[in-house]
Amino acid sequence: MADVFSQIYVHLIFSPRHREALIHPDWEERLYKYTTGVVYKRGHKMLAISGMPDHVHIFVGLKPADSISNLVKEIKIQTNEFINQEKLSPYKFDWQHGYGVFSHSRSQIDAVCKYILNQKTHHQQKTFQDEFFKLCLDFGIDMGPKKVFDWVGGRE
Repeated sequence: MADVFSQIYVHLIFSPRHREALIHPDWEERLYKYTTGVVYKRGHKMLAISGMPDHVHIFVGLKPADSISNLVKEIKIQTNEFINQEKLSPYKFDWQHGYGVFSHSRSQIDAVCKYILNQKTHHQQKTFQDEFFKLCLDFGIDMGPKKVFDWVGGRE
């Protein structure tokens, strides 16, 4: 086959260091637009982005020539520099190590986009920790002894 034909949809989730609520509503849209630019520059398609002060959800159509880990690394590096250079946060901003990634089929695109875009409503009833653990359970991800979050004060 001469060309690459692909259909890869991934839902990424990550948090500021120590799961601190540093993403302020006053500038979250700027962050999401900047993140979208990073995703597009790497050749991927942004399907949805939203979050809460303590985490972000990104849903992309992934170009197979790039790895998920490289995409997440680039998003974190670029957005971290953007937030700190623009002085959007009164505190030094940094992303937590690690991330969650979940794959979806084409038939799930609308539902996943709605889920991500409704984060503010969704989190009136469920904490981020509960949400993340439920996603891992639903996707059959064995969390085992892995460190899930870097908490302020060292909580697990």
